[in-house]
Amino acid sequence: MPPQPAPPTGEPLGAARPRTTPGSRTRQEPPPAPEPPTDPPPSPQLHGSRRLLPRREGERRAPAPRTLAAAVCLVVGIGLLGGAAAGAWLSGPSGGPGGPDDFNSARTLWRDVPVDELFPEVLRSEAAGPGGSDRRWTRVAVAPDSGCAYAFDPMLTKALSQVGCGRLVRATYVDETTSGVTTVGMLFTKADEDGMKALRKRFAVENLTERTDLMPRPYAARGTVAADFGDAQRASWTVHVLADAPVVVYSVTGFADGRVVSDPQAAAEATEKGETSAAAQSGLGHDAQGVADRVEQALRQAAGDPDAVPGATDGGSGTGEDGGGGTRTHRSSAR
Repeated sequence: MPPQPAPPTGEPLGAARPRTTPGSRTRQEPPPAPEPPTDPPPSPQLHGSRRLLPRREGERRAPAPRTLAAAVCLVVGIGLLGGAAAGAWLSGPSGGPGGPDDFNSARTLWRDVPVDELFPEVLRSEAAGPGGSDRRWTRVAVAPDSGCAYAFDPMLTKALSQVGCGRLVRATYVDETTSGVTTVGMLFTKADEDGMKALRKRFAVENLTERTDLMPRPYAARGTVAADFGDAQRASWTVHVLADAPVVVYSVTGFADGRVVSDPQAAAEATEKGETSAAAQSGLGHDAQGVADRVEQALRQAAGDPDAVPGATDGGSGTGEDGGGGTRTHRSSAR
């Protein structure tokens, strides 16, 4: 085998050669600048059991899981305490009153509870009318919250002054036939538990709920079917003095056409069998008692009373055993 030629040396074929001219030097390319040394990333520092990692400018640190859990527990706890405060005034054993703080928490329900819960747009009740008929009332007006001036007959104002007037809220309803109108109100008093119990006892002993000179006055809203509902049109009424809350619930009924009633009768009497008064025969006594019962139950339901169950009503007269005008045995449907 003939000897192989030695491999070529020098620059590869096709490589560009630097061009030179007479009297000039070959231009040398400067050597590349050395790259700056790269520092290794800082190792995370340990602080206890957490790593303190560097943050970018403007970057927000995400809250730690323990912080989130604590915040959630705090919010839930506040909500539970607030709900308990609203409902505990009726949450004693078997529906009795709670402590003094619970009793006082009911004093501001007129502003803490939405008006549609205090005075539902529609009230329904089974067997609350004459002969056990079902009844339905529709709200036509709500009065602005106010003081108690001109809301009651003078003698009733004097009797209620024993517990003081904190705030008064009222609404007027009309029955399905639009022939009867009812004003219902809640007087939030300034009294303590002993004061409310004393007033309730006085109403029972002195039969104050049956006296025609101690009647509530109507709220005749202009532009409604109740516009002509004045003092002379009052046919029946009732007053419930609550013992477990600083509230007096009352109602008064009359004819929507403005007719004068010469013989008004308390609802407790007008709902008795065999009564022949205008309030009894027209069913206005049943309206007075029924609407007052339903609004009282709506108040209790808004406050978290477990016994205030809508739709479980027997439509009775609503007069308590101690004669205070209130009752817990009747259940209402407030929708």
